[in-house]
Amino acid sequence: MQDKITKEKLDKYFQVTSKALKLLKLAPPDSTHLHKAALDFQDMALRYFNDAGHFKEKGEWVLAYGALNYAHGWLDAGARMGLFDVLHNSDLFTVD
Repeated sequence: MQDKITKEKLDKYFQVTSKALKLLKLAPPDSTHLHKAALDFQDMALRYFNDAGHFKEKGEWVLAYGALNYAHGWLDAGARMGLFDVLHNSDLFTVD
């Protein structure tokens, strides 16, 4: 069924978000307030990604899937705001 969170679907989204986390680079210069915002967005994404892993290990796939969506939401928002340089990758981010 399409309305189920399968292991394959969950693994796919872990892979997508993992790639996105590895690809992004902080865009604002270190000395700006936007750099701090970029670090905050990156930190929130990593925390949700790690939470997703914790939930997956406990067999709580719905919570894992939800946490992955939050993680990727922080990444997309940061990319759209120009906090992250994502190399115009519209496969992993909602840019361009």
